[in-house]
Formats: sequence, structure tokens, C-alpha cells
Amino acid sequence: MEYLEFELPIKELQEQYEKACQIGEESDVDVTNTCKQIEKKLNETKKEIYKNLTPWQRVQLSRHPNRPYTLDYIKAICGDSFLELHGDRNFKDDKAMIGGMGKIGDQSYMFIGQQKGYNTKTRQYRNFGMANPEGYRKALRLMKSAEKFNVPVVTLIDTPGAYPGLEAEERGQGEAIARNILEMTRLKVPIIVVIIGEGASGGALGIGVGDKILMLENTWYSVISPESCSSILWRSWEFKEQAAEALKLTATDMKKLKIIDQIVKEPLGGAHSDKEKTYLTVSKAIAKVYDELKNLSPSELVDQRMEKYSEMGVFKG
Repeated sequence: MEYLEFELPIKELQEQYEKACQIGEESDVDVTNTCKQIEKKLNETKKEIYKNLTPWQRVQLSRHPNRPYTLDYIKAICGDSFLELHGDRNFKDDKAMIGGMGKIGDQSYMFIGQQKGYNTKTRQYRNFGMANPEGYRKALRLMKSAEKFNVPVVTLIDTPGAYPGLEAEERGQGEAIARNILEMTRLKVPIIVVIIGEGASGGALGIGVGDKILMLENTWYSVISPESCSSILWRSWEFKEQAAEALKLTATDMKKLKIIDQIVKEPLGGAHSDKEKTYLTVSKAIAKVYDELKNLSPSELVDQRMEKYSEMGVFKG
């Protein structure tokens, strides 16, 4: 288990607890009371730390190396029913953007999302979760297929942004994202968006237009990352914590600003601390939202979606 800097008090108590239990197992000394006291203090410390997280600490949790990624959610939720689909039918198959058909219970869904890697080799293979234009075009192709067969779409967002390389711009990165945003506003099937990690910039928006936007508790959603914002405003990454505060990028901020519709609670310590519980919570949330949307006609879905986004923001004449 890896610990972030602000989690070090938890790490120390966890090590003390494990050491005390080990002494009890290896000797005749009764350490039951000691273990109970340490365990109590450990739980209290966890509650205190995770109850008062700063925006920057939530950003750190969203990037935790043990945090589950898109394929983890899909495999846990759908099991063997998931069938991954590849390629944009134009250039190539983008490994940073994955998608395919899967089931929750008896209901089929088209799952689409960014996929990060688990180590150096897979991170390079997945391009660190940063999709190229062909990734967004693949996503759009799958959405159109879902629309054709009247299958609801679920998108899982976890990206530091769309790939900013020269070749991506040459192949029309901006156009691909803009096209997705346009087409998603008028897609005639329910779209459920779940932010499971980082939701950065146009990279997130390219698959982020939906009827309902769900956001896990320790994730963030913003036009720019705190580090990039800090480097632009202060010419240094040292002010990333202030930037995270100013950007209002947490789930609570997003709900208050009516950008998202629902905050999905995570287990104490983050999604990675109890992955199975997180998968179950997300699965139930998706199924519940679909139940709210399934009886709406295509025209009602589109009208409500357009109205939802038209009401965002404040205009002063």
C-alpha cells in the first residue's frame, strides 16, 4: 500500500498496529488491549484526515497509483459480458481510449473511457490516458453504434487532458473534441457520465456531455490542472495548492455550481482503499440513473440535455 504525504500519520499507526499484532502472535504476551487502542486511534485519525481534505489533497487522491482505472471498473461491473471494440475506421486504434459493450444485470450499455497504465510500460502503451483525435473518433463511432441499437452510453472520465502533441494537432484534435461535444448533445439515447479520476480540460469534455454527470468524491473536474494553472499565473508549479483552491474543481464545488448532478461517495481513504465497495457503489449509481432516464423519448432526452447545458453559467448584460 502506497501512502501520500498527508497520509503519513495513518501509515505510522498502521505499522504500529501490525507490529503489535505480530508481537502477540509470536509470543505469549497479551497485546489485545494495545491493539484495540491503536486501532481506535487509527480509525479516528483516518476520519479526521479524510473529513478535512483540501482541494489539492483530493487532486492527489484522484491520481493515487493504486486507484482503480476505467478497465478495472468495467471488468468488475460487467464481468465476462464486456466485449471491447477497437478502431476509429479511419486512422488507428487509440489505446488511451477504450470502449465496448457490457451489461449491468440484464441491461446492455456502451462503455467508453480513458485508460491509464499501471507501470512504465503500460503507461507508455496507454499514452498516460491522453487520447489522440482517433480516440475521440473511436468514441463517437461507438456512441453512434449505441444510438443505432438503442443502447445507453456510459462514459468513464480519467484523463490529464487530450494529447497535446504536434501529430495530434495535425490530425485535428480540436475538431475531434468539438465534433464529439456537438454529437453528444443530440444523441438519442441516455448518456451517463462518471468522473472516476482526473477530469481535465477538453480531454474530459470530449466524452463528458451527458444527461446525468456523476462524480466520485475524491476526483476533480476543471478546464486546467492545478500545476498548469500555477505555471501560467505564477510561472512556477509551487503554487499548485493555491491554484487548486481557486479553480473550484472538487466534487462539492461542481455540485454547488450545478455542473454535475450527483456525488458518488467513496470508502474512507479513497476508492483504492476498498475497490470492491467502490465498484458496487458505481454500478448501483449507474443503474439507478438509467432507471430515471429509460422512459424518456429520444426528443425528451435531447431537449432536457440541451436545456441542462443552456442553464449553466451566469450571463450579465
